[in-house]
Amino acid sequence: MSGQMEAGEGFRSLADQLRSWDDEQMGRLLHARPDLASPAPQDSAQLAARASTRASVSRALDGLTHFELALVGAVMTSQPVLRTSLEARGEAVSAALSLLLERALVWSSSAGLRVASGVSEALAPGSFPTSTSPEPPGLPTSARSSQLVDRAAAGAAFEAVRRLELLLDTWGTRPATALRTGGLGVRELKALAARVQVDEQQAALLAEVAVAAGLAATAADEDGNPSWMPTDAFDAWSARPTAERWLVMARAWLDLERAPGLVGGRDSAGKPVNALVAELVSPDLAETRRMVLASLAELPAGEVLAATTGVPALVARLGWLRPRRSRARESQVLWAVTEAGFLGVTGLDGLSTYGRRLVAGETEGATAVLAELLPAPVDHVLLQADLTAVAPGPLEPTLARQLALVAEVESRGGATVYRFTTASVRGGLDAGWTAAEIHAFLATVSRTPVPQPLTYLVDDTARTYGSIRVGHAEAFLRADDEHALAELMHHPKASTLGLRRIAPTVLISTTPIDILLPRLRELGAAPVVEAADGSVHIARPDAHRARLPRSRRSGAAVAVAREAARVPGVVAAIRAGDAAAASRPRRDGPLSPADALAELRDAIDSAQSVVLTYVDNHGTLSDRVVAPRAIREGQLLAEDQRSAEDRMFAIHRIRDVRAL
Repeated sequence: MSGQMEAGEGFRSLADQLRSWDDEQMGRLLHARPDLASPAPQDSAQLAARASTRASVSRALDGLTHFELALVGAVMTSQPVLRTSLEARGEAVSAALSLLLERALVWSSSAGLRVASGVSEALAPGSFPTSTSPEPPGLPTSARSSQLVDRAAAGAAFEAVRRLELLLDTWGTRPATALRTGGLGVRELKALAARVQVDEQQAALLAEVAVAAGLAATAADEDGNPSWMPTDAFDAWSARPTAERWLVMARAWLDLERAPGLVGGRDSAGKPVNALVAELVSPDLAETRRMVLASLAELPAGEVLAATTGVPALVARLGWLRPRRSRARESQVLWAVTEAGFLGVTGLDGLSTYGRRLVAGETEGATAVLAELLPAPVDHVLLQADLTAVAPGPLEPTLARQLALVAEVESRGGATVYRFTTASVRGGLDAGWTAAEIHAFLATVSRTPVPQPLTYLVDDTARTYGSIRVGHAEAFLRADDEHALAELMHHPKASTLGLRRIAPTVLISTTPIDILLPRLRELGAAPVVEAADGSVHIARPDAHRARLPRSRRSGAAVAVAREAARVPGVVAAIRAGDAAAASRPRRDGPLSPADALAELRDAIDSAQSVVLTYVDNHGTLSDRVVAPRAIREGQLLAEDQRSAEDRMFAIHRIRDVRAL
């Protein structure tokens, strides 16, 4: 480090150093600091000025480790103790210094290494680390075999895919009403969690992943109200193998810049935080997830994060990796670990084999490894005499959706047990199936004969189905069986329905049909809607779909390729600007604010005094000899050599800048 920081050959300014870089070096800078490329700088002088602004420098400093920040402090302050400590770590210093030079946070002047002018504004003395251990803290571990970790993670991955599919199937038939703010209401989230059989935070995570993956969006329902429903991409996704569907979920989660872990809590005003609202945006979370998984990937094979001390140690490690991003770090790390386990990226707090491939960007390898761990889907069930059906493995998606219409999941494990009840069979009839279609479906999918009790259950349910008919009064109820209506009239829970008998076989109600139908079903009745002509109205529910937003149609891969193609164009524009500036004759007239900034940044970088042609508040034009110190919010802080005092100069009032 000492050789690199001593006086010697160097550049007059950061802009001169940038002009000396080749296209590859310039491209690396723009990739590492993308804010510098939008819009494209006119030339290297403007690039250097933009790279030295406080906002851009702050973003770049946020991406440094504890050791790299300490090195910035050593260059900025030249503290002997800190410099001596750093010099003892030669290889680590060389690597860190190369990164700082590559990101234009440090540059080589003729007097030695210097920090970019904006660094001293963004990093006040005393705010950088003084400790120089160049390695991050270690992680406590426990022994777990890789095979056990993989099996646990694969099981969680399979369940995550199944639950997301169930969530989207539910929204496909019954879209969830969106809030005016675009989010998902508390009641809708609770209903969704109960349907998918997870807690509310997990339901919020699934909803956020579905939207991030382009599988769900808002669109108008039948009544024109904005509602959450699957997109047209969902049908193609649900037809793909389980491992490929999981990969779509996992990649969406990795890049998710939102905090579903906040859902269910309270905001600063004491209001509940809803899922899918704009306030959940948190740009640091995607980086936190990747750093957590990268830290787990460094653990030796057969080792996982220790149960009680692992997460606190992981928080400390990320504190070393990103010391300037301390806000809510503990919560973010805990969310990342919990969500990774729920989605099957990790198992038993260890990174799975396919999870390692995912972190390394080997998506095809990750899919192949997970596919080998998952059981093959089956296309049949085994019907039992106790009104159950046993699925000896994961069912094919189409079969699972069809079976869910007429049976309820009773238990899961190596095999899934479904139970047939009057209510579940009635659900199939509500979906538009006839008794004959249910019988045919059961006979087709079962490897065992259809038990007689199940046949009787289907026939008995179909026989009573529709014995009560509902029409508009607000609503009326009609039945050929007087006793069925009498039982309903005297049911202790029917008092709130506003029922009144107007004929032996007809009741009317003050309750709207959309509320009356589910209430009657709760009371054990099996009503159907009667049309105006007296015919029974049973229709299969429509599958609602939203159009995939245009911003997501091209996909993440196309966006990455587009960004990669943009950087060479920006580099070419900067080169063209440099060539034009070199051939431009001496300007005759006032400087533009952008040119003034570039000249002043050069003067600050080279620590040289300049002559300003300046217009004061009275419109008087005068020349001032000043030593520029810093640029802050459109103002130049400089020492006016006439008064030997620091003062502020408005950039837009500067007409010319000349070397002294």
